[in-house]
Amino acid sequence: METTQAEAEVVASIYAEVERRFNGVDDLAHGWEHVYRVYQQALYIAEQEGADRSIVALAALMHDLGRSVPTAIGQHHADISAALATELLSAYHVPQDKQEAILHAILAHSFSRGIAPLTLEARVVRDADRLEGLGAIGILRWAITGTLRRTPQTRSYHPTDPFAEQHELDDSHYMLDHFYSKLLKLSDTMATATGRALAQRRTAFMRSYLNEMRDELQIGSDTGR
Repeated sequence: METTQAEAEVVASIYAEVERRFNGVDDLAHGWEHVYRVYQQALYIAEQEGADRSIVALAALMHDLGRSVPTAIGQHHADISAALATELLSAYHVPQDKQEAILHAILAHSFSRGIAPLTLEARVVRDADRLEGLGAIGILRWAITGTLRRTPQTRSYHPTDPFAEQHELDDSHYMLDHFYSKLLKLSDTMATATGRALAQRRTAFMRSYLNEMRDELQIGSDTGR
């Protein structure tokens, strides 16, 4: 769906404002780089699926806005993002029906929030965000996030069962378990045909990565004891 000149100007203004707010945010997995990639991916999927580009663009830009400010314990970043987005959308006089569509897409993007995306635009934004957990970028973000969240007890993988073939999954203890508890399942949750196609390709790459790791770990395993 084509964007009007007025809508394009609002998107450009909010783009600049969101980028400014993420200046200095020390989060390589959820900072401006992530927001920009989700924005670009969402616009691509919107084009393929025939979604409203202005709704998709604004929701993608502000989907993680809550991560640009300090949050209190118990506050969900998607709820904070929606509150901050409401202020910006009102300031730029975005029509109420579009505001509601944008806010729904922001709230529905979150994996942990568990809100079903009821519109095409919400499905597009959610797919774009979940694609960030897959492929080469997904592996990079997995490593960054796992490192930041590690504890003294955290290990890269289970010492005798790295690929979770026997032990109960515990990605708080074994970083590699996160592939099996979440990342490799993301492809099945995609809600658009375009998102599914992209996710399947990226998931295949991640499986190749795991296969390569398996081969590397097996080298000398019989003679290392």
